[in-house]
Amino acid sequence: QVQLVESGGGSVQPGGSLRLSCAASGTTFGIYAMGWYRQAPGKERELVAAITSGVSTNYADSVKGRFTVSRDNAKNMVYLEMNSLKPEDTAVYYCNAKYFITRSGSLWRDGWGQGTQVTVSS
Repeated sequence: QVQLVESGGGSVQPGGSLRLSCAASGTTFGIYAMGWYRQAPGKERELVAAITSGVSTNYADSVKGRFTVSRDNAKNMVYLEMNSLKPEDTAVYYCNAKYFITRSGSLWRDGWGQGTQVTVSS
């Protein structure tokens, strides 16, 4: 079972920046992809950005051009650089890891962090 620990959330004014970090540990067969989801009050959890071990990335349309996801495979870390933040970016941000549960890499499972609050407000 993978353990994910997030850091870097907080409060910022519109137009500001924040950087989230997530450290993964406890994997036996490696991690295929890592990323970030968010959940605002009254809304479903949604994908923000994800990156595979081969550094292929995927972004929600609402954050393209403002957010950048990156990964350090050697350290099992994933980062989310958030710029030009808007009030609608306010949410709890969750780190996600899709980690392999077989040596062959044929099966994987989702792991989640505890979440970190990001608040964008003037």
